[in-house]
Amino acid sequence: MKGLFLEIPFVDLKAQYQSIKGEIDQAISDVIASTAFIGGPFVKAFESSFAAFCGAKRCIGVGNGTDALFLVLKAMGIGPGDEVITAANSFIATSEAITMSGARVVFVDIRPDTFNIDAEKIEEKITERTKAIIPVHLYGQPADMDPILRIARKHGLKVIEDAAQAHGATYKGRVVGTLGNAACFSFYPGKNLGAYGDGGAIVTNDEELAINARMLANHGRVDKYDHKIEGVNSRLDCLQAAILNAKLRHLPIWTEFRRKNAYLYNELLAGVPSLEIPVESTELRAVYHLYVVRVKNGMRSQLQQNLKNIGVSTGIHYPIALPALSAYSYLNYREGDFPEAISASREILSLPMFPELKEEQIRYAVGLIRESLR
Repeated sequence: MKGLFLEIPFVDLKAQYQSIKGEIDQAISDVIASTAFIGGPFVKAFESSFAAFCGAKRCIGVGNGTDALFLVLKAMGIGPGDEVITAANSFIATSEAITMSGARVVFVDIRPDTFNIDAEKIEEKITERTKAIIPVHLYGQPADMDPILRIARKHGLKVIEDAAQAHGATYKGRVVGTLGNAACFSFYPGKNLGAYGDGGAIVTNDEELAINARMLANHGRVDKYDHKIEGVNSRLDCLQAAILNAKLRHLPIWTEFRRKNAYLYNELLAGVPSLEIPVESTELRAVYHLYVVRVKNGMRSQLQQNLKNIGVSTGIHYPIALPALSAYSYLNYREGDFPEAISASREILSLPMFPELKEEQIRYAVGLIRESLR
């Protein structure tokens, strides 16, 4: 490794743009030429395409993924006095949306192998106030949905999939987004399907829920000045919809490139001391929004610095478990309440992952990892 220096970004949005520049530029030009900036044909076209991609009846484009979660909760009538269960390891948007609705967030510890919510620990957190469960398909790895759905049916709870990192992932042959009552997606630029700004969507097979969510997202109206309820302003704008529709056609092949890169990482990192690589069940098809390893024995900080020194960018998703954030100090959790989430937060490291990542870049990064941890 001596004498080599190859700069590898954590994600490369420029490379993706250059690969489909003509399509993106045309999509943007079409919107501007038509001056259809809010609502209209471009949003409808994307909603139809993305619903079909997910195998769902309805898609509602909204301002961002956080709004998608909030709007679904409100459309379900969940609010003050209610409780909603979710995973202790996620971005704060998941839990933040619950609090935005007026409900109380209840965290459940995670599985150490997939970092997703531990279904075996959900029932002990259910009370008479519990109204819903939000499993997160974290890092593009689907949560174990069958036991979650059984628990939900047993207790009469709603299930909302947080699929912000899992566009196109499958669970036992079914695309995520159609497993629960509704699913919420983010189109933040770095996502597997990313806009050139903020954007989000709700997908569902529940017609009434779709109507209510769309109404809430558009000032509570069904017609221009006919407001049935008070809502909010959270709409996917036409430029983002057109860009997303152009990119959606490429998402399946981009996903295959991500999976290929993940398998190469797995092959090259197998057996490296103090390192655990991702686990993917044969019943799942992960889409590797992130490629996350566990660095044991307190060696993460040094490894991350060593990689940075030779130009390899990494990340930590997430360095503080949700219950340990200052924002949730009022819940009075103790560190011992979520041992797996706390342990993971101290060991996880996200390596570069994007469809355009080259084999030579992966081999370069892995060489330094092996050198650092041997």
